[in-house]
Amino acid sequence: MATLVPYNRLETLRRAFDPFGDFFQEPVELSNLSDAHTFKMNVEDKDTSYEVTAELAGVKREDIDVELNEGRLSIAVTKQESEEDKHKNYLYKETSSWSATRGVYLKDAATQGLSARLANGVLTITVPKQQEKANVTKVSID
Repeated sequence: MATLVPYNRLETLRRAFDPFGDFFQEPVELSNLSDAHTFKMNVEDKDTSYEVTAELAGVKREDIDVELNEGRLSIAVTKQESEEDKHKNYLYKETSSWSATRGVYLKDAATQGLSARLANGVLTITVPKQQEKANVTKVSID
């Protein structure tokens, strides 16, 4: 009986001596490869404007920075752990301080008339479109 090892300990020992065993035997989920601290974002073309939505559950308005710079819309989030939370005696804790930035290029985005609202953990940004300017100028040759 002294040579018997509980199953969970055997699994721990197996992993200690064969760290790549699971890698080649189990399928890889691509969703788990990305950073855990990011947010989902959708961009919808609504003919005269774009509607960008970002899922930001638990994030306060003051922790979000939205910027449009030469057609690139950036959403930056910095969530800080409060001083009150730092002094609590957690047995298990998955929330922490984190930051993430997502962006999208909208080539015909207008800088006037932008609007954003945060409701029920979803940030919705409306970006009006402008008439596309011709980037090519014909030059006559003398």
